[in-house]
Amino acid sequence: MFSDSVYKKNRCNDCADKSCAAAILTRNQLEEINFNSRESEVQKGEIILHQGSLTSHIIYLKSGLVKEFVKPANDREQILSIVKEHTYLGLSSLFGDRINHYSYSALEDIKVCYIDINIFNKLIKENGGFAYEILVSVSRDSLNNFHRFVNQSQKRIYGRVADAILYFAKIIYEANEFHLPFTRKEFADLIGVSRESGTRALIKFKEEGIININGRFLEIKKMELLEQISKKG
Repeated sequence: MFSDSVYKKNRCNDCADKSCAAAILTRNQLEEINFNSRESEVQKGEIILHQGSLTSHIIYLKSGLVKEFVKPANDREQILSIVKEHTYLGLSSLFGDRINHYSYSALEDIKVCYIDINIFNKLIKENGGFAYEILVSVSRDSLNNFHRFVNQSQKRIYGRVADAILYFAKIIYEANEFHLPFTRKEFADLIGVSRESGTRALIKFKEEGIININGRFLEIKKMELLEQISKKG
């Protein structure tokens, strides 16, 4: 996917962007990752992992945001989640059939580390603390996605839009002001509605003073009211 000139050799021991799991590894184990991984800069919009491809590497997101999505038979993209920095991509395939069941693309310019999957598996077997942190990460992400999809399936459009705004404010950006990292169509794909319906809901929220939205910039003006809409669905 990337030329050799783009790749940069890691210095894992001195990395300021270690994951909680990697921070538990010994110096020798970090050196082992160091010699079996590569760092790469990926531009906005580029695909990092393709749905259906074989899993050869675990990808660590050092910085930036990534979109996790699938394309079912009807070819309409379904966004599963937005992935923040300091997260491993492809873990769901680690102990399964070695097939990537999701695609990942960069929502902005990002930095990633490609770690050989055999080394990653070896460290899981060798280091119980590392394995525990990986298990916690997989479980947390699975539960978050499960609860979000269950809530989404039981709510109408305004509840879904409110949920999505709160998702960005509380989980992704941890702020009441932020720039949406993608288009209105992708925003609609995230909550499973049409682009027109999602846009109408955003306009209504703006007219009612719940949010202020200008292009991709969004500011929550009435958090309590937005949370009420989310709860009532």
